Amino acid sequence: MNTRFIETFVMLAQLKSFRATASALHATPAAISLRVKSLEDELGVELIDRSFKAFRLTANGQRLLNQARSVLEAVRQLQVAAHQEDAVQGCLRLGVNETVVHSWLAHYIKQLNRDYPELEVELTVEVSSVLQKQLLAGDLDLVFRVEGIDSDKIVSDALAVYPVRWIARKNFLPQNKRDLIRNVLQHPVLTFGRGTAPQRAIEQIVANFASQAGIPAGKAHVLCSPSVAAIVRLIENGFGVAAIPALFVADEIASGAFVELPVQPIPPSVVISMCWHANAKMHVHTAANAARIACEYYCKNTDRRLVKAILN
Repeated sequence: MNTRFIETFVMLAQLKSFRATASALHATPAAISLRVKSLEDELGVELIDRSFKAFRLTANGQRLLNQARSVLEAVRQLQVAAHQEDAVQGCLRLGVNETVVHSWLAHYIKQLNRDYPELEVELTVEVSSVLQKQLLAGDLDLVFRVEGIDSDKIVSDALAVYPVRWIARKNFLPQNKRDLIRNVLQHPVLTFGRGTAPQRAIEQIVANFASQAGIPAGKAHVLCSPSVAAIVRLIENGFGVAAIPALFVADEIASGAFVELPVQPIPPSVVISMCWHANAKMHVHTAANAARIACEYYCKNTDRRLVKAILN
């Protein structure tokens, strides 16, 4: 079996475009199509659903994608062991938001250092809006942020879902649940940096709460912060109630210091995506593939109620 055909299939599944895949692999769209068709003939199954105008994998394509990645990873390890001089090289300008910093970033960086010792990583930690601007400006190669980026020049691939819960310090609010929402709104509601999709959702939920509770407009406050550590410290000090992923305070909840409040509706989950230029150099595509592997490994070994990988 030709591993180039497998590599083409995996890259095509990532980029979801024959033209972008051809550009990334320095081939023509016709050559990419022929490689995929040859792989399908050898496997005896269809991988691409050609009945749809938009790119779409078949059920077999989705089922075999992770196995194809595993084959490429095994081949890569063999090549690295046999030809160290052929290892992935270059500078990866990596941008991440705090959600990734407080979850699987350390595992990912360790994996890059182990598997690609000649790859230099420059790390930037910023809010999602800034990461988008820096990627589009060409100042970053690969970013992990809330939401994808709507651009035909950018590849966006959703990685993981982080369920959000209402969190407060134990005994911070009265035990009477009848007026729970009114008690919540007497304090600032802490959440993510302004302008993000989660923050906009929380603003709307809080506005609805205020309307239902008969609280005048402007009396219910949402305090936005891009810093997870700052939000956690504010909860500890009894400053307010937070709407954040429970993953960030799992230890505090387990110890009984923090509690999840039974407030409905539950805020929408945070979805973390990775984004990079479709015409990026090969080491960026390699780092993106490694990120999915690292994220899936982290999620597999973490409570699914706290974070769950999005499998292609």
